[in-house]
Amino acid sequence: MSLPPFTLEHARRLDHEDPLSRMRQQFLVPRHGDGDLVYLCGNSLGLQPRAVRDALEEVLADWETLAVEGHFAARRSWMAYHELLAPSGERLVGALPGEVVFMNSLSVNLHLMMVSFFRPQGRRTRILVEGGAFPSDQYAVDSQLRFHGLDPAQHKVELRPRPGEDTLRPEDILATIAAQGNRLALVLLGGVNYYTGQAFDMRAITEAGHAAGAIVAFDLAHAAGNLELALHEWGVDWAAWCGYKYLNSGPGGLAGVFVHERHGRAFDLPRFAGWWGHDKATRFVMPDRFEPMAGAEGWQLSNPPILPLAALRVSLESFDEAGMPALRARSRRLTAWLEHGLDGLPAGRFRQLTPRDPEQRGAQLSLFFPGGADTVMEGLQRAGVLADLRRPSVIRFSPAPLYNSFEDCWHAVQRLGSLPASVTTGG
Repeated sequence: MSLPPFTLEHARRLDHEDPLSRMRQQFLVPRHGDGDLVYLCGNSLGLQPRAVRDALEEVLADWETLAVEGHFAARRSWMAYHELLAPSGERLVGALPGEVVFMNSLSVNLHLMMVSFFRPQGRRTRILVEGGAFPSDQYAVDSQLRFHGLDPAQHKVELRPRPGEDTLRPEDILATIAAQGNRLALVLLGGVNYYTGQAFDMRAITEAGHAAGAIVAFDLAHAAGNLELALHEWGVDWAAWCGYKYLNSGPGGLAGVFVHERHGRAFDLPRFAGWWGHDKATRFVMPDRFEPMAGAEGWQLSNPPILPLAALRVSLESFDEAGMPALRARSRRLTAWLEHGLDGLPAGRFRQLTPRDPEQRGAQLSLFFPGGADTVMEGLQRAGVLADLRRPSVIRFSPAPLYNSFEDCWHAVQRLGSLPASVTTGG
């Protein structure tokens, strides 16, 4: 990708020429001094869509005036509210109707899915994960193994970069899957590694996992709303993601689940059941025997929280308006522009962990500061830049394409570059 000189003039020109720049107006950007905060932390918590307040007020008003009747008589019936979001979710992750449901939180959904899809038998008892996976994923996997009486030290296989390297080589992932063969029960990787920002080839991993006879699943916390996904086409067995990062559903917002249609009517799969997953035609007959709905909805437990659904619905409408192909293209340009600017800063102050290949990353560049990142983060915040600190030495910069601008990236680089060398190197 050929990039113009890294100047404020060119940044503003790129913003002016990009039709998706208009999407920024749909979000509330925090202020810093007399201007906008340079917010590059959407991979941790997305900004608030302006329309969320009205969506919440609508639910509150219906609750105030209708009380329990709001389940049926609200402007958007609470009984079926979660169904309003399913088509957007299906478009977001490349799913067929019935393969997506929004429910619970990410870690809860990981556990619910593993109850059904991690069924160790005979030699096939192992789970493959990233050694550098987010801690909650590691805890979930360890506890699921112990639940089955298996020692994680023996039955959890961790992928780690080669010595002296920061990220996993794609060929090493596939080779490990093949080597594990019939000992592998489940492949559970992040679509994008939270720490390094490395994006994985989910199609190739799914094919390799299935060739080994394993179930293949992904934690899409850093991939949903960030990458173009085609979960059904790729044949992924199941996936789960949170809603508060790139999907801007608010702190602790509702999460999502994908279950491939080939499993949607596998009613003999063990599962932890709740009444909202029961066949809705007879749900209120209150039968003694659980009869799951077909598709992902059959894994629901409780009636969904309407206020969090309302917030997520608004954000998903923005993704529908922009379209993931266009957003992904803008993301590539924004991330390349940020990288272009960082490359122009003095050498030796930091090292980029995130792959330089656009195919192996999303909207994130992780920088390693050899002298520690705390003082760097403090300097950036004083200068009006908010990114994500991962102690002791990494700061993650995430130019989210729905609301970040090329000018944001320019300001971030300028303000990082203006910090004294003693701050960025620890000298």
